[in-house]
Amino acid sequence: MTLQLTNDRFSIAIDRSKPVPITEQITTNLRSAIMDGLLEPGARLPSWLDMATRLGVARGTVKAAYERLTDEFLVVSAGAAGTRVAGRKPVTPTLPTRQIARPLQGIERGFSLAPLPFQIGVPAQDAFPAKLWSRIRTRAVREDAMAPVGPPDPRGHPELRAQIASYLAISRGIRCVPDQIILTSGYKNGLFLAITTLQLHGRSVWMEDPGYPIAKMGLELAGMTVVPVPVDDQGIRVDRGIALAPDAGLAVVTPGQQAPTGVTMSPSRRRELLDWAKREDAWIVEDDYLSELQLTGRAAPALAAEDTHGRVVHVGSFSKTLSPALSLGFLVAPLAMAERFGEVAACLNPAPNPTTQLALASFLADGHYLRHLRHMKALYMERRNALRECLGQDLIMQDVSGLAVPIRLPKGFSDVALAQQALGRGIAPLPMSVWHHNREDAQPGFLLGVTNLRKGHLEQACGTLRELIAAGA
Repeated sequence: MTLQLTNDRFSIAIDRSKPVPITEQITTNLRSAIMDGLLEPGARLPSWLDMATRLGVARGTVKAAYERLTDEFLVVSAGAAGTRVAGRKPVTPTLPTRQIARPLQGIERGFSLAPLPFQIGVPAQDAFPAKLWSRIRTRAVREDAMAPVGPPDPRGHPELRAQIASYLAISRGIRCVPDQIILTSGYKNGLFLAITTLQLHGRSVWMEDPGYPIAKMGLELAGMTVVPVPVDDQGIRVDRGIALAPDAGLAVVTPGQQAPTGVTMSPSRRRELLDWAKREDAWIVEDDYLSELQLTGRAAPALAAEDTHGRVVHVGSFSKTLSPALSLGFLVAPLAMAERFGEVAACLNPAPNPTTQLALASFLADGHYLRHLRHMKALYMERRNALRECLGQDLIMQDVSGLAVPIRLPKGFSDVALAQQALGRGIAPLPMSVWHHNREDAQPGFLLGVTNLRKGHLEQACGTLRELIAAGA
């Protein structure tokens, strides 16, 4: 049934067959009439009762519509004088016509997308303990709702920080107290917190070459001068760093498994780096890339475990071991700087996701996390070996030690262009050149993530990759 109210210049049509509430229909009609100039400033609207009678609706329905228009500053209630159109017509903002590029467009394929074969940085989606996590998180939501209302600790929930401290002591050899741990939303957020707290704006920073491109961008955006330092089979070349920038204020390194080569920093190179930091009063950010996910042998101890002078800021994340959707990571501050890190977190960077923190604390306390890591190591080893067998030896660049298999491309290939084409064919190899400071001189190649190569999809993904490379020859 359709009812209609008409005056000389506009009409209100009410259609009861539509799923749109009557209040919304009245509001939309009046809003359009005002914005289009059909109802001029100062024009008086019918009373609630009169409008309701003429439309055949309840008076409260009209009242709610008028109140919504009042909240939008389109009409003004004048008591006995009735409701009138506001004296000044609202200005409709002009939408910008410039196209805004999404963040990290040249590096990330997109956000909130289902992972594709070969995509790196995303754990196995089919192996996440979804039912267990859902049950634990539901309990955490209930506990959080019943907890006393008050400002949460900006460093993170005390129980989770205590669990992380225990985990780090066992698995990474780091001896720390819970108050040294600051919860973050991930590695990038931890890097930001370290730069801010240590007041490194304007200083030079050593960056591994090849190294994590997003970290490089972040350091530059933070006002630091990035000095690329080459990596060999023992890790970062400390001697080259000293030759290039001896007075750098920071070194950002991945000593456990260098990204992207997978090299573990040698004991002698670790001592060189720690000695340099102590001598120059510099800092080291240890990106604990992949943490315990060392597929062969036992993971090397964290660099922070060997730091006796308090120069290492250890940054970890649960994004690659559990899920990036958790948006949770942590930072271990040097003991002498723990209070300073806490103050900065309280003022500028408080810990996120209190409910998720509670759930993760239970997940760690009940032993689920360590069991999950053991399961993932076995799964990733199986998938990595299957990929190597599927590819054969003609493409693989070197021995593989991480969660990505590097392959070489012929000279003259644009790995960036080929990677873009690959997305349209349902695979997501990462171009190697973007990890190098000088992309033009870098050997073209791909990093192929192994985490989401499920049975039944591997042969097809490898076939598509070979076709793509052959077509680009």
